Amino acid sequence: MHIIPPGQKLVLGSKSPRRQELLRKMGLEFEIRTQSVTENYPADLQGSAIAEYLAALKSDALLPTLADDEILLTSDTVVWCAGKSLEKAADAEEAYRMIRQLSGRQHEVITAVCLQSKNRKEVFSDTVKVYFRELTDAEIHYYIQNFKPYDKAGAYGIQEWIGMTGITAIEGSFFTVMGLPTHLIFQKLALFTIH
Repeated sequence: MHIIPPGQKLVLGSKSPRRQELLRKMGLEFEIRTQSVTENYPADLQGSAIAEYLAALKSDALLPTLADDEILLTSDTVVWCAGKSLEKAADAEEAYRMIRQLSGRQHEVITAVCLQSKNRKEVFSDTVKVYFRELTDAEIHYYIQNFKPYDKAGAYGIQEWIGMTGITAIEGSFFTVMGLPTHLIFQKLALFTIH
């Protein structure tokens, strides 16, 4: 089913293999275009405001590269636990600390999306509650050593071993936790016009 209007092209501003996979599975054709940005945000932002700010920041960095017929999609995922954002882990020690903090408790995964053309911009997000059972140190170390989750917010991927064995429930979209709120993208893209 074609949701991009004829004569318009989709550009994905992300290197994430998970986001690329999700868009392909939605039947969307797209070009990948990336620009490095420093992912800093104002200290007073919390939860969804952080994700939305960073998705828009990534989009604005690529705006000068857009042609008149292109729609740019950028995204950011935040793991929000106990009033703090758990970002990408720098090393195994930091990944351990993050997963230990998530163990046995509920947290939120928020994925924001920015759709932008040369004359229109829309930012939205989706929040999912995720519940982990109590994990042992051996399980956490096994996951980090075998899956090296350093490119993921909160140092875990729901679609990987730890998600299959450690997550007891989610309230919301699995795909939002994986990296894109595909149900919202489907609806928003269908209504997004470049004019």
